[in-house]
Amino acid sequence: MTRLIDASLPAKSPGRLVPLRFREIDGSVLLTSTFGDWVFVSREEFRSLYQGVVTPELERKLADHSFLRDQLDPERAAEALAQRKRFLGYGPILHMLVVTLRCNQTCVYCHASRADMDRVDTDMTPATAEKCVDFILRSTSPRLTIEFQGGEPLANFETVKHVIDYALERNRAYGKELEFTMVSNLSLMDDEKLEFLLSRKVQICTSIDGPARLHDKQRILVGESSHAKAVHWIRRINERYAELGLDPVLYHVEALLTTTRAALEHPKEIVDTYVDLGCRAIFLRPLDPFGFANKTYKAIEYERRRYREFYEAAVDYILELNKQGTQVLERFASILLTKILTGEDPNFLDLRSPSGAGVGGLAYNYDGSIYASDEGRMLRETGDEAFLLGHVDTAKYRDIVTHETVRSLLVASNLDALPDCVNCTYNPYCGVKPEHSYATQGSIHGRTRESQICAVHKGIQDYLFKKLKQGDPAELEIFRRWTTVRERSHFVQTSSAS
Repeated sequence: MTRLIDASLPAKSPGRLVPLRFREIDGSVLLTSTFGDWVFVSREEFRSLYQGVVTPELERKLADHSFLRDQLDPERAAEALAQRKRFLGYGPILHMLVVTLRCNQTCVYCHASRADMDRVDTDMTPATAEKCVDFILRSTSPRLTIEFQGGEPLANFETVKHVIDYALERNRAYGKELEFTMVSNLSLMDDEKLEFLLSRKVQICTSIDGPARLHDKQRILVGESSHAKAVHWIRRINERYAELGLDPVLYHVEALLTTTRAALEHPKEIVDTYVDLGCRAIFLRPLDPFGFANKTYKAIEYERRRYREFYEAAVDYILELNKQGTQVLERFASILLTKILTGEDPNFLDLRSPSGAGVGGLAYNYDGSIYASDEGRMLRETGDEAFLLGHVDTAKYRDIVTHETVRSLLVASNLDALPDCVNCTYNPYCGVKPEHSYATQGSIHGRTRESQICAVHKGIQDYLFKKLKQGDPAELEIFRRWTTVRERSHFVQTSSAS
C-alpha cells in the first residue's frame, strides 16, 4: 500500500467528523464509522480531510453516509449500534452436544479428536444427556439450537433420539423455540434413522471436500468411498425434503468444506461439486489448529495468502454462476455482507465482537463436562482444560455464564479493547476467536496482526469491499440477495409453556 498522506503536511481536523477508521482499497480510501456506516473517498479527498478541508461535494458525500456529527441523528446512530449488538442480550443460543467421540472415518484435519469405533466408553449416556438438556433449557435465550456432534453422532444414535424426545417433552414447561441440527459424515445413515430425523425436523449438516478423489483422500472410510456415501445421502435427504413439500432453496443438506493445501488448486472444481449436489451455499472454511489438524500441520497447512487466492478465485466463479442463473452463495461473504450492507448481525459466533464463547454458545462433552466453546472442548482432548467451565451434575446456569473464564474470553474478544483491532477499518464487522489465539500464540489475547484468523478475515473483507467499490450492478444485486434472511420455520419447534 502506498502512503496515503504526507507526514510533512499539517494535520487539521475539520472538527465535524464522527470517529472513523480508514484503509486503502483499489486506489480509493474506505472510511468506516463506529456505527458501521462506510463510504469510499478518493485519495485526494482523504488528503483534504487530513488537512481539515471539506469541499461541498465531499461534505454531501460524508453527510449522506452519516460521517458528519452536526448532521448525524444520534437516536438513529444509537439504535443502529444497539441493533448490531442485540445478540448480547440473548444468552447461549447454540448448545453443542458431543454424543460420542467414536467415528468410522479418519480425516486428515480432524478437529474432534476422534476415537475408534470400539470405544463405547466415549458415548454419552442417556442419563448424562438428560442432565445436559435440563441445563440447556435454563438458558435465558428464548430460542435454542441443540447441535449433535462427535465423533460421528450416528454412532450413538439411541442417545440422539433420546435427547430429541426428552427435550421436546421437557420444553412443554419452558415454551422455548427449539431447533435440532446434526453434523454427520452420513456414512452410518440408513432409511430408519433418516425417517426419525425427518419426523423430528432435525436439520442435517455434512462435509464435502470437493470431487471424490480429493474428498476420499482427506476423509478416509476403510473399504469404501466416503464421498459416495455422503453424495448418496445428500441427494436422498434433499429428495425427501422435496417430497415433504419444502422449498428446495431453503431446505437442503448444509455441507461444509475444510480447505486443505490439496484443495487450493481446485476452486472451480470444488464449487461445481457443490452445485451438482444442489447445494445453495458453500462455506469455504480455512483450517483450524485443533484436534488432529495440529498433528498433520506440515502436510495440510498453507500460507493464508494462498487461502486468499483460493477464496477469491472460488467466489469470482460463484458470482459468474449466479450471473448465469445458478443461485449459490458463499457463507463467509454472506455473513460479512449482511453486516456491511444491512446493519444486521447474523450472530455467527466465530465472527462477532465479543465472541460467542460462553455467552452465545456452550459445548457439552460426552461425559457431561461443559466448555465455553467447541474449540475449548477440542483442546481438552489434547490434555488442556483451560476452557472447562463445570459439569452438568453440579453446575448452576448463572455460575457457568458468569464464570471467570467466560468473562476473560469476553474481554479478549472485544475488538474495541484490543490494540490491533480498535483502530482497524473492519472493526464494525469483524470478530476474533480467543481460543485460536490461545492455541497458536499462547494467550487468549494474542497478537491479532500476526494471527491467521486476522489474515483471513481482513483478506475476505478487502475482497468484498473491492467488489463494492467497483460497483458492478449484477454483482451488487447478487450481494444484496446474499444478505436476505428467510426463516426456515420448518426446523423451529415451539411448545407452549404449561
